[in-house]
Amino acid sequence: MKELRKKLLLAFLMIFFVISFGTLGYMLIEGWSLLDSLYMTIITLASVGYKEIHDLSVDGKVFTIVLIIGGVGTVAYALTAGARIILEGELQDVFGRKRLEKKIRELKDHYIICGYGRMGKIICRELKEKNLKFLVIEKNPVPMADKEDMLVIQGDATRDEVLVEAGIEKAKGLVSVLPTDAENLFVVLSARGLNPYLSIVARAGEEGSEQKLLRAGADKVVSPYHIGGLRIAHTVLKPAVVDFIEFATKSGNIDLQMEEVRIQEASRLSGLTLDECGIGRELGIIVVAIKKADGDLKFNPTFRSAIHAGDTLIALGEISKLKILEDMAKTKKS
Repeated sequence: MKELRKKLLLAFLMIFFVISFGTLGYMLIEGWSLLDSLYMTIITLASVGYKEIHDLSVDGKVFTIVLIIGGVGTVAYALTAGARIILEGELQDVFGRKRLEKKIRELKDHYIICGYGRMGKIICRELKEKNLKFLVIEKNPVPMADKEDMLVIQGDATRDEVLVEAGIEKAKGLVSVLPTDAENLFVVLSARGLNPYLSIVARAGEEGSEQKLLRAGADKVVSPYHIGGLRIAHTVLKPAVVDFIEFATKSGNIDLQMEEVRIQEASRLSGLTLDECGIGRELGIIVVAIKKADGDLKFNPTFRSAIHAGDTLIALGEISKLKILEDMAKTKKS
């Protein structure tokens, strides 16, 4: 849009320059008034064929010839270009909106990110790394470079109609990282009412907001200041532990990664112990914890710990090996 405005401004500047050139020329050559010179310039450039308001001198006739040859073509080009730019801009807006609406209608099991500030950008980057489907809702204009590879709705995420436009009924999760706790609270209330089964994560800035957001319907509430303070303290007190966690959870790390692997129904791993699965022995993967379907979390499971459908394994290992484990978690028993 900024590029279109630049082109439109250039077209108007060309017209202004030609009119100014003609007006000033008649004033200097013929000694006419500003109004007479401007009128003569306009009827000459418009090619309407009106009679000259005053008789032209030889120099005036030569100047008129130059103005017609150079000015009429320039004005015609500028007007044509301006009209084309306006039409193209409108068409781009219309077709761009239609394409966006079509893509949103096709979305399913996607994530909605409310807010594209500093935290929102980081969240979107991580989701891109995992090739997950997501959509951003942001009040302020998002840079064109960022909009090229993600879906963006410019609007107020606290309004129900905007959330509906984002396909909240078919969404898998919603993350609200708007600037204020009040806005995040409104989003959580609206989102929970529109989709009772939605997984909602919200940002809390002030003390006391966490409980309000949880009561409003958020599944998880994250306080960046609290987490940041703990992280700094742990960096001082337990630097090796922090380095390891950072290494294992860093996006794009090809050596080591920590992932969640859900055991699907009828998976060949269901009913087996960790020893029988051979996860550690054959894949070199460490199962840090097992989260049961009822939410119970079992840390540091032994080799005798059994895996059941619906369980989620928190596993640490190489990305290639983790992908094999994910396939095993989905593959049915033979």
